[in-house]
Order: sequence, then C-alpha cells, then structure tokens
Amino acid sequence: MENVDKKNIGLPSRYINALYELCDEAKNLKKITQDFEKFIKLVEDNKNLNNLLFSPTVGKTNQGKILNDILKKGKADKLTINFCGVLCRNGRVNLITKIMREFLNEVARRRGEIVVEVFSPYKLDKKEEDDLKKIILNKTNGKNISLLTHIDSSLLGGLIVKYGSKMIDTSIRTKLNNLELAMKGAN
Repeated sequence: MENVDKKNIGLPSRYINALYELCDEAKNLKKITQDFEKFIKLVEDNKNLNNLLFSPTVGKTNQGKILNDILKKGKADKLTINFCGVLCRNGRVNLITKIMREFLNEVARRRGEIVVEVFSPYKLDKKEEDDLKKIILNKTNGKNISLLTHIDSSLLGGLIVKYGSKMIDTSIRTKLNNLELAMKGAN
C-alpha cells in the first residue's frame, strides 16, 4: 500500500506544515480534516480502489484523474482537491494516506488531543468505541481523544491500539504467531 523509502522521511512534515498554514488562512481546517478522514476510510474499505490508486502500473496522469474524481464525488473542499493534485503531480500518491494521517495527528496535537488508532477485524459499533475511549482516557490521565478506526480482517479477532509511542496488540493473529514461534523454539 504505502512504500516509504529513506528519501521520503522528511517529506510529510513539509507538506503537513504547508497545508496547515493554508487551512489557517482559508479558515477551513474542519472541512479538510473531514475530507481526509473520509478519504482514508474509503481507501481502506475498498481494496480494489486501494490497489488501483497505489499501483505503480497506473501512471501519474491516471492516478490524478482517479483521485480528482473520487474527491469531487465526495464533495471535498477545493483545497483538499488541490493538495492531493500537488501530491500526485509530485509523484507522492504512495504517501497520500500517510500524509493525511500525519496531518490529522498534527491537528489533534495542536488541539491538545491524543490520536488513537484502532485496528480491528470488523467495524466497531458506537458502544465499543465509547468503551474503548473510556479505557484509554484512564490510561492517558483524561486527555481528549480522537479515535481513528481501521478495519484489518487479517487480525482474525482482538484489537491493535496505537497512541503516542505505545501499542497494545491483543489480536488473535499475533497470539497465533507467538504460539507458532514458541512451538518452533521447542523443536
């Protein structure tokens, strides 16, 4: 999906800072964050779109057209469309969801929130999200929480929760992998 090489490590922050300044000037930060959340969810929920958009065999021009069509159909803000167009023209489509996520993290950080990414094998319902927020609130001493949920069917069950530098992995996939390693070590 997203291949990040060493020369791209500093890139996201430059794009993020530039976009944040533009949002500040245009007073449309809320709309841009909504556009990004919507786009990330769309790409994650649609494997075919993900494969098409991030395929190295699809040229920049076609990627740009696909991206533009998706954003316009989703009624994205003009700044979102232009920003994604710049990323596409600069050959950074492979970094687009990474940059969007990091932008959302930066917005949350500036608001004094903690961004919590949750990976589960199915869509969490409202009660599960609320329960999870309560648990994390206790661990983070009551800071505001922004929850980003992702569906990853390869987990089989359980959750992976990431916030700050912490990661809690209760997935069945990890438990099975650990069991497999333990069994190999016993032989």
